[in-house]
Amino acid sequence: MPEMEIKRRGEEYSVVPAKKTRHEVSVIGTREKAVVTSSVPRTSNLYAPIMLLEGHQGEIFTAKFHPEGKHLASAGFDRQIFLWNVYGQCDNVMVMKGHTGAVMELCFSPDGAHMYTGATDNTVAVWDVPTGQRIKKLKGHANFVNSVNGARRGPELIVSASDDNTIKLWDARKRNPIASFDSGYPVTSVLFNDTAEKIISGGIDNVIKVWDIRNNQISYKIKGHTDTITGMSLSYDGSYLLSNSMDNTLRIWDVRPFAPSERCVKLMSGHQHNFEKNLLRCAWSPDGSKVAAGSSDRFLYVWDTTSRRVLYKLPGHHGAVTDVHFHRSEPVLLSASSDKTVYLGEIDN
Repeated sequence: MPEMEIKRRGEEYSVVPAKKTRHEVSVIGTREKAVVTSSVPRTSNLYAPIMLLEGHQGEIFTAKFHPEGKHLASAGFDRQIFLWNVYGQCDNVMVMKGHTGAVMELCFSPDGAHMYTGATDNTVAVWDVPTGQRIKKLKGHANFVNSVNGARRGPELIVSASDDNTIKLWDARKRNPIASFDSGYPVTSVLFNDTAEKIISGGIDNVIKVWDIRNNQISYKIKGHTDTITGMSLSYDGSYLLSNSMDNTLRIWDVRPFAPSERCVKLMSGHQHNFEKNLLRCAWSPDGSKVAAGSSDRFLYVWDTTSRRVLYKLPGHHGAVTDVHFHRSEPVLLSASSDKTVYLGEIDN
């Protein structure tokens, strides 16, 4: 006779067959990790509700999902870029080598064919994703490259930011930068606006600067943060900018043309920065309803953008959470950490 459990429904009691708990073993790298999951309702196609990816030999500073959603890339202090499967056992499918310094940030081109990386060897690299080959080594910075980002549409434009106080604009098909902007201070995060007509930068002077590519001038400055800006992310509709700062706040700014001069529309807190001074990144969910940020207290924080409430404070890492990214089509979140691991976890849909 099958096991039974009693479910309470109002004041009635009904007897239903008990759900079996399920044991799932995920084999990652050379070690086996048993992820025991009781019968929780699943919201994604991940092999288990939480997957642990191990293999890096140093701190991980950056990780992103591929635009198609079947792979992700991670990189950091060990100078290697790992490409992983998102589904199944999360196997490591490729290791890309070429940088001689720590990889600080990576991103994919919109079509997923190329990857762009910036590193402490003062270079920006362009990689062919299917083959794993480096196809361009872009030299021009005189110090560590902290951040790199690609244009969402149009030609293959890349923007990079460095400790040499400059932001450089590159065409992936050419060898030399096509423009350079002097910020006056080391720049820690940079990205394009939605139309790639402007570059948005943040650095150790606590000011977000919006540069016009056409005339190489600053269009406007956004002030509000009181410490170094460590990461920025543009919402998928291009209207709002998310910024993470060492002042322990996460802010949402209205970056639409003709927005009011007071552009800060939301302020969120809860996460932390510490003496390690890591460049902790942040991310938008595709629908704009949630934002997430890395934190030095080893938790991953996810906020509701409307209520500014912390929805999730996710444990598991043994070091600072340095990067975070939402999956394009599923309620899945990745977090990269200085503990040399990446976690994949599903959240409520």
